Amino acid sequence: MKGIVFTGFLDMVEKKFGIEVVDHIITESKLQSEGVYTSVGTYDFVEMQSLLVNLSKKVAIPLDDLIYNYGLYFFDTLVTIHPGIFALYKDPIELLSSIENHIHVQVRKLYPGAELPTFKIIKKHEDELEILYFSERAMYMFAKALMEKTFEHYDQDSQIQLEKIENNGTKVRFLISKKNGTYQKN
Repeated sequence: MKGIVFTGFLDMVEKKFGIEVVDHIITESKLQSEGVYTSVGTYDFVEMQSLLVNLSKKVAIPLDDLIYNYGLYFFDTLVTIHPGIFALYKDPIELLSSIENHIHVQVRKLYPGAELPTFKIIKKHEDELEILYFSERAMYMFAKALMEKTFEHYDQDSQIQLEKIENNGTKVRFLISKKNGTYQKN
């Protein structure tokens, strides 16, 4: 996992919970990296899992909620680092439907070796989108948060429903529609 994800996570933890909590979760996690990350480095996802679990224990917030909130926080990092990607699209449905065939292609150019989730478009219309998410990391709540922030970025409301196809969250269906519309399942 790329270091920018780790540095952003620890930054969020410090801003929301304080430096003492950052020190606590790093110490409790017994990390191979010792909690020293650079934004361009690559680190084992097991370290992120350990940090998340220890943060959840420390602040008594469920893991999915922490992952979701981190996704909300991390979106601003993406906009700051990659403003050109957001400028290419005028609509959140267009941007979200291009994740796999455009955005992830660009991410892999910038960050060789990046291990990204896979998104498969099942259905796309002007006001709705059905996407399948696949990832062994099961960070679907992170993806959901990024999707919601994408709509916010384009000043549009959304309705995003998710359905776990695999109970462990490694395969999830997202039903996305512009607000006030209801998603039409076929």
